[in-house]
Amino acid sequence: MGLWGISPQPHLISIFTTTTIFMLIEQPPIIYRLLYPKTLWRVKVPLQKTVYLTFDDGPIPEITPWVLDVLDTYDVKATFFCVGDNVRKYGYLFEEILESGHSVGNHTFHHLQGWLNTPKKFLSDTREANSLIRSGLFRPPHGHMIIPQPLLLRKSGYKIVMWDVVTRDYNAKLSPERVLENVKKYTRDGSIIVFHDSLKAKKNMMYAMPRAIEWLLGEGYTFELIPNTARFTPL
Repeated sequence: MGLWGISPQPHLISIFTTTTIFMLIEQPPIIYRLLYPKTLWRVKVPLQKTVYLTFDDGPIPEITPWVLDVLDTYDVKATFFCVGDNVRKYGYLFEEILESGHSVGNHTFHHLQGWLNTPKKFLSDTREANSLIRSGLFRPPHGHMIIPQPLLLRKSGYKIVMWDVVTRDYNAKLSPERVLENVKKYTRDGSIIVFHDSLKAKKNMMYAMPRAIEWLLGEGYTFELIPNTARFTPL
């Protein structure tokens, strides 16, 4: 991981190291968010309780059709951050996402981690994905990027979207009930929530996601798509 387009400060190194170790917590702390400027973590709408449901890593035939059916049952729209290679292999599922009224974002072509790849390769992989996905929204796999990847992405016209709540549905050490509890405990007005339409997350996500939707609706939340224009806020 790196600071998005800014130079690291010596007095932040110990904080940054601690943040890296605990980066998988359900709600990223404010100090971590401040290290990544001009990034969308949360979208507040005045006088409205809103949440933004997102799915990473698809589409795949084992999971994505089920997700679409559940969303249709509850009349909920979501934003899918798609891996380009999956779109290449399962283009019919990608089209089904769009035809169902959902929005899409770029999650690179090969699910590359930014801190393990050069800026040139990372941007090239993102552009390859966008030849199929055609979206201005971008979410880095695992939230990992290094200087100057974020700056290059923004100059290329991408809006970088992170999250306010990561459900950790991919974590086999967590029970499905714990994943659901993560949503209930950490969701607040304007939260961008992350689930995964992936094989790794299948068991936890299939239990927690529909129950989370029911709980959120019961709490008075409305579901919105990630906007192309929104105020960047880390809070």
